[in-house]
Amino acid sequence: MNIFVQILFNSLEMGGVYALATMGVILIFRTSSAFNYAQGVIAMFCAFIAAHVLHMTGMHVILATVVGLLAALAVGIVIDRVVISRTINLHSVSKQIVTLGLVIVFLGLAPMFFGVDPLTYPRFAHGSIAVAGANITYSAIINISIGIIVMAVLFYIIQRTKWGLAVRATASNGIVARLMGIPTPIVTMGAWALAAALGTMAAIMIGPTTTVNLTMMDNIQITALLACVLGGLGTFHGPVIAAYIISLSRSMIAFYVTPVWSDAIVFLLILGVLLLAPNGIFGKKVVRKV
Repeated sequence: MNIFVQILFNSLEMGGVYALATMGVILIFRTSSAFNYAQGVIAMFCAFIAAHVLHMTGMHVILATVVGLLAALAVGIVIDRVVISRTINLHSVSKQIVTLGLVIVFLGLAPMFFGVDPLTYPRFAHGSIAVAGANITYSAIINISIGIIVMAVLFYIIQRTKWGLAVRATASNGIVARLMGIPTPIVTMGAWALAAALGTMAAIMIGPTTTVNLTMMDNIQITALLACVLGGLGTFHGPVIAAYIISLSRSMIAFYVTPVWSDAIVFLLILGVLLLAPNGIFGKKVVRKV
């Protein structure tokens, strides 16, 4: 029982990381009609900013995290205003190619500004507590809480606020939303800024276990994209739930089946689900009437 509890908490912690990155990806996809393949490297770059500031000034890890998140908001706004706003009339595939270009840009800028050596990032808290016989660190509890609270707040904003209504309208049909007076460029800019911040929070949460380095977000980015497809691209909540499902499945298979082939088995299971439900677990088939 204690092993299962340990695996469950580890899955919830990593699921929170995946969920934050996934929410950033689906926000941009719904408002810009394109996958943002640069989500991971943008988060990595802003995590480097937080880690560099922390090492240079010796400030508290929470303050350094705030600096990193503010930097992420600024980077997201700059990317939208300088790059994405100029691609509004391009096909979605062309937009995705642009984001691949952003990957190259940030992979080149990071070592130029921060060097090639990985940077350590401390945990938010030290120590642990026993839960049902399992040893759970305070840092894991904080990370789990951050993931759940942030997702709950975002879903409330999307469903219950005017900005959320604007996001949903833009996601449904950007052209009609503009005709109805919704400032879709501002909505898109906010989505890019928020997505960058969510990805950066995921990078900072995973930083203490992997160090802040150029490839720290590669696996998380792939998992986020898979979660979007598995959960359904037509919803906001589906990909987030799928992120937690993938995290739990990966942990369970790694412990009870094989740690070597756990990722491959999870990917095969996702493929099997998509063969049965091509629109994702929570997705709906879109019928266009002429």
